[in-house]
Amino acid sequence: MSKRSWSVFAGLCGLLVLMACAVPSGAQMAEVKEKPPMFSYVANWEIPRAHWADMEKSVSTRNEVMQKAMANGTIVGYGDDINLVHAAEGWTHDTWWSSMSMAGLVKVLDQLMTGETSASPNAASPTKHYDLVFVSRYYNWKPGAYKGGYVHVSEYKFKADAPDDALDLLAQHMVVPMLEKLLADGTIVEYEIDTNAIHTSAPGTFAIVYVTPTPEGLDTVQAAIRASAKAHPLSGDAFGSFTDDNGHRDELGKGNGVFK
Repeated sequence: MSKRSWSVFAGLCGLLVLMACAVPSGAQMAEVKEKPPMFSYVANWEIPRAHWADMEKSVSTRNEVMQKAMANGTIVGYGDDINLVHAAEGWTHDTWWSSMSMAGLVKVLDQLMTGETSASPNAASPTKHYDLVFVSRYYNWKPGAYKGGYVHVSEYKFKADAPDDALDLLAQHMVVPMLEKLLADGTIVEYEIDTNAIHTSAPGTFAIVYVTPTPEGLDTVQAAIRASAKAHPLSGDAFGSFTDDNGHRDELGKGNGVFK
């Protein structure tokens, strides 16, 4: 999804906040609240094309650890992705898992590190590797597995003068209501709004992530955003006032995942 699409849709936030203050409480939209924190560990790898098959072989071994961790409640989801839009320098593959505690993430990481074998991603001769740890308080999913889903990530950076509750305003008044509707009708199977739990990059960034099971779902999400923007022609560009254009990046991957 393009930055412009999210920016136009996010502009609804300013209008919706004003409307919430102006109309009787009984007429306001259903309230969106943050959830208990969910933590996610993402291991990114830059693998030479000649070794992509080796990377795929390592997935089954890692998934054995993930399946056990999900069965005993240590994690609530896991998966792996390939990057569909390659930058000159950047990840080609990732492995991820999510837990309702930081301890859950680390327990799985310890098991993977202890069980390093010939099926490890290191056997695929990565040229680069880096890890990210996120926390989300706005998320939802359809329980079960998806295969060959399309994972869209839009990353943003807040301006220095953005209000402290900028993320809550954006999430509660427009992003989550839209994504919940798309989740309910099956267009997407999972979404989350992530911030860094371990700041390996500068604070003040966030990412809007969703997974759609079909290529058509990518277009459906964009169409839904455009329709909302058209239905609210007086909406201001609140998103642009909160975020720095220079901090925006998009990613599109394809992968498999399971949620409890």
